[in-house]
Amino acid sequence: MKNTALTDIHVKAGAKMVPFAGYNMPVQYTGINAEHETVRKAVGVFDVSHMGEFILKGENALDLIQRVTSNDASKLYDGKVQYSCLPNENGGIVDDLLVYRIDEKTYMLVVNASNIEKDWNWISKYNTKGVDMKNISDRTSLLAIQGPKAAEALQTLTEVDLVSMEYYTFKKGTFAGVDNVLISATGYTGAGGFEIYFENQYAEQIWDAIFKAGEPFGIKPIGLGARDTLRLEMGFCLYGNDIDDNTSPLEAGLGWVTKFNKEFTNAEALQAQKQAGVNRKLVGFEMIDRGIPRHDYVIVDADGNTIGKVTSGTQSPSLQKAIGMGYVDTAFAKEGTEIYISIRDNKIKAQIVKPPFYKAL
Repeated sequence: MKNTALTDIHVKAGAKMVPFAGYNMPVQYTGINAEHETVRKAVGVFDVSHMGEFILKGENALDLIQRVTSNDASKLYDGKVQYSCLPNENGGIVDDLLVYRIDEKTYMLVVNASNIEKDWNWISKYNTKGVDMKNISDRTSLLAIQGPKAAEALQTLTEVDLVSMEYYTFKKGTFAGVDNVLISATGYTGAGGFEIYFENQYAEQIWDAIFKAGEPFGIKPIGLGARDTLRLEMGFCLYGNDIDDNTSPLEAGLGWVTKFNKEFTNAEALQAQKQAGVNRKLVGFEMIDRGIPRHDYVIVDADGNTIGKVTSGTQSPSLQKAIGMGYVDTAFAKEGTEIYISIRDNKIKAQIVKPPFYKAL
């Protein structure tokens, strides 16, 4: 089991630690609902140093990224981030990822913790033109500071103007006295905020500085439990739950990051699928009857026929109702359609809704 550079701090803070993607990670500190509310209303800090980071450098770096990712990375400019996915050769997804353009010949890919080795091997297989690839995952720490008060809480720590940063852009600068910190206005919570990347040796210094600066704003450490409820309220996919090696990006509603103006892995088959139409779709749903949907629960129609499967589900802390995502036959994917979740052999009524479930005021 791997530790992050901040594991000891989490343990001292009373976090409940669990194995996650091969790492010893904090799932909660004071409780998932309270931590969830902190991020929605104030500011919270997630240690997400388990994520993977690859640097791709050289004349052919963009060419390699274009061939292995579904989105069009030629649209990136220095300081811009793009959400994308790595299609496999069978119509599924190797992983979803973020692509950072540092300069014309240098890119950083941020991948899911559970897929670091798999993604590295996959991209390496297509690296036929001598792109310099470095896996910097083990020496890189990553904190996500999320919530409406994030910019205000962090601004004293950096000269980078945080308030003016546009969504899905990044800047490099000094942060908490540490040079060359990458500050990114991305997020997985829908609450606004930043993700900051830096070398492991500065982890405790930066963590302590963030909590000192954020104290007047009610800053708290947040575990992976609340990260999951927050992302689900936004309808964001989680690899291994909502997307995997057997789900097409088009089925998953990721057509917007699947661009057919270039050649990429399995592009021809995916384009044919787009023209023919998909047989199933990833949808959001809210429970009408009482019950909490869970991963792998069966979805049925009014007659009890199986029409799909739940991929993610929870009791939404913000909405005070149960919500979920899952794949259903396309005929049942329309907004407003009534479906049923099979919970302990009972048909529990739900309704298809369009994510995000939570809409900030």
